[in-house]
Amino acid sequence: MEDAGPATLLRIYVGDRDQWQHKSLATALVEAALKHGLAGATVLRGVEGFGANRHLHTLHLVELVSDLPMVVEIVDDEEKIQAFLPVVEQMITNGLVTLERVTVHLYRGGVKPDR
Repeated sequence: MEDAGPATLLRIYVGDRDQWQHKSLATALVEAALKHGLAGATVLRGVEGFGANRHLHTLHLVELVSDLPMVVEIVDDEEKIQAFLPVVEQMITNGLVTLERVTVHLYRGGVKPDR
């Protein structure tokens, strides 16, 4: 991915109990993105939400397992995201996948400076 300019945001909504080959689906998606050479991936855990089945998933102190919503976000060049979509489609049995055009303002890697 270039340092700045147009890109595509792939956003994948799943549940934290969703699995792919005996591991967390969110983790499996991040590992697949890494394997496919995408620029980066982030997993966000929601505290409440519902999806196509209209079942509310929420975090309560008395609940230990509640199938909370998870969002996997991946930003890269459109061509790389499009090439990765068949992998995502194979892995998702329950969830939502969206794409949107974004502008990357800054993308840097490397050693973090001491502060």
